Amino acid sequence: MISSQPDPLEERELSSEQLLDGRLLKVWRDRVLLPDGSEGVREYIRHPGAVVVVAVLPDGRLLFERQFRYPLRRVFLELPAGKIDPGEDILACAQRELREETGYEAQQWRYVGVMHPCIGYSNERIEIFLATGLGHVGRQLDEGEFLELLALSVEEAEEAIHRGELTDGKSIAALYRSLPVLEAGVG
Repeated sequence: MISSQPDPLEERELSSEQLLDGRLLKVWRDRVLLPDGSEGVREYIRHPGAVVVVAVLPDGRLLFERQFRYPLRRVFLELPAGKIDPGEDILACAQRELREETGYEAQQWRYVGVMHPCIGYSNERIEIFLATGLGHVGRQLDEGEFLELLALSVEEAEEAIHRGELTDGKSIAALYRSLPVLEAGVG
């Protein structure tokens, strides 16, 4: 049964102040009314959202990327992904990112779901897609973007997770959200 009453855990914004207006991230500090009637402060990042693509090659292997990620100063293994541009449709974003980063286009697209990777300090959402019927058309990396492609079977990807070689949260979540479809033989 859906209640029209507010959730008793809800915090309500009293005031909001932007602390940083970066190219990608916007940092805010809000004063909020807490459930017990007292006030608190919440600092968080506003993010435009992103997509991640589980791309299945004709042989059943999945496309992964190796990419240097500056905040942690190391190379990570991850699925193709990217930021949603203002006003951009999420499927169009997924299609664009797959083509730009990997050089592949897909004949079939399936929406898998959404994940929220950093709920304690960001409003970021990542929309998950499964892409099959891949054909190579040539990639078009963004300026300043450098990455290597590799293909892993689902089993190899799971082993990489358990060995600590694949630690990217969006890639792990997308893979596991897609497993029921992958195990059913899609691709």
